[in-house]
Amino acid sequence: MADLSAFPITKRWPAKNPDIIQLYSLPTPNGVKVSIALEELGLPYEPHRIAFDTNDQKSPEFVSLNPNGRIPAIIDPNGPDGKPIGLFESGAILIYLAKKTGKLLPADAAGRYETIAWVMFQMGGVGPMFGQFGHFFKFAADKVANNSYPVERYRDEAKRLLGVLETRLDGRQWLMGDDYTIADIATYPWVEGARRFYGGAEVLDYKSFPKVMAWVERGLSRPAAQKGMDVPRKE
Repeated sequence: MADLSAFPITKRWPAKNPDIIQLYSLPTPNGVKVSIALEELGLPYEPHRIAFDTNDQKSPEFVSLNPNGRIPAIIDPNGPDGKPIGLFESGAILIYLAKKTGKLLPADAAGRYETIAWVMFQMGGVGPMFGQFGHFFKFAADKVANNSYPVERYRDEAKRLLGVLETRLDGRQWLMGDDYTIADIATYPWVEGARRFYGGAEVLDYKSFPKVMAWVERGLSRPAAQKGMDVPRKE
């Protein structure tokens, strides 16, 4: 049995089975990227709910694993050289899991780097811009009621990014063509999140991006996504 005692987070969220991947997350657009990937890869894992309403993500135990205090994070008891490893940042976790299994990432070097570039596009563009749009449009609407600039700024940038995706998906089933990769898993939960969690589909004019929306539906229809989108379940 793996010894995870070197990770303080396991004191607050004990592992029932320390021999499998421990996932610390919440079903947000960032969080479900990792649970979808784990389901897709068929890797056994144990989810732990990091609740925002009680600021779990700011607790000393969680920050000991992710100094940035954001979900998701994982511990893999079977990391490099057979030693446990803790990881944070969803993009880094996706790349790690893909390389660990040899799946969801092209075998050729050029394809791998192009896929990683699209993961970074999500990490540096789609995630932050959609997240800021959602914040001002839904969660801080009362604070900017007399100032339309924040919503307009992030709305317009989110729509620009949707345009980039629409162009990329012209003639492609997935971002990398015929192959479903971590680039797709990183990105479509954010487009769906803006619709499902922020109620922003109309404001972001989703109907003007039919290729993007068809791609989102293809992703969501996969059995792994249907499971992973609801992890960790609310107890």
